[in-house]
Amino acid sequence: MNNTRKGVLGIVIFIVFMLIISLLYQFITTDYDNSNINGEQNETGEMAEDFVVKDINGNNVALSDFKGKPVVVNFWASWCPPCKTEMPFFNEVYKEVGSEVEFMMIDLVDGSRETEAKGKAFIKDNGYIFPVYFDIDQSAAITYSIYSIPTTVFIDKSGQIVQTHTGILTKSALLAEIDKIK
Repeated sequence: MNNTRKGVLGIVIFIVFMLIISLLYQFITTDYDNSNINGEQNETGEMAEDFVVKDINGNNVALSDFKGKPVVVNFWASWCPPCKTEMPFFNEVYKEVGSEVEFMMIDLVDGSRETEAKGKAFIKDNGYIFPVYFDIDQSAAITYSIYSIPTTVFIDKSGQIVQTHTGILTKSALLAEIDKIK
């Protein structure tokens, strides 16, 4: 009888444990959005802070140079697999709407894992035509608290951040976010 009680008690404890795990899982995933499997999106409503990066020719370019225009700022590196996955989508969308929206594809250069030469070679080897910039001193990344790449910031023509997306963007998701800033 004592062994039977222990067995029943063990089963009851296991069932309670599984129920608690199930409830925790449901609580944690309540805000999960299936349309955003690969990243998070946060509407910020803040004004975009200025930063300066280098263009492919070594010239300084500031975000403020695009004042009055909608801007897509994408932070990436050539060693980043998710970045590599979304780059073709950015290239296609740039071909489609690049005359209506400014693109700042910012390579996060750290001098070792990612160098300007590696970034330039990656762009050239893949035939990408969007504008590429290099954040050599990490000032843009620091300004926007970039801790994970790819991260894309969507800024409307008034200079307000409409959306920040961390993770891979598909072509359709990219176009949907651009529609919000045009």
